[in-house]
Amino acid sequence: MISDVREKGSLIEVYDANSKRISYMSAGSKELVGVASNFFVIINGSLIEVYDEKCKRISYMSQGSKIVRGAAGNTFTVKNGSLIETYDEKCKRISYKSA
Repeated sequence: MISDVREKGSLIEVYDANSKRISYMSAGSKELVGVASNFFVIINGSLIEVYDEKCKRISYMSQGSKIVRGAAGNTFTVKNGSLIETYDEKCKRISYKSA
């Protein structure tokens, strides 16, 4: 379970509930945009990527005009034009509503 994900220098580091570093990966051109309990969300170029606590990529989708608003529980939300869309860790849209 993920307690925190931090950008530290050239690394993205994942921590557990005891503030122990579980894993890390190179930050490169990646931007951390959301942290949920079992995954975190990154913008990498034109992609929205979802990673697990071991920094293994679970899924990805094209960013297009989507703006990631945040992540919580087992989902993350994006603003896509006039819609607020909710996705799971597999980048499958669960629901949407007008913004």
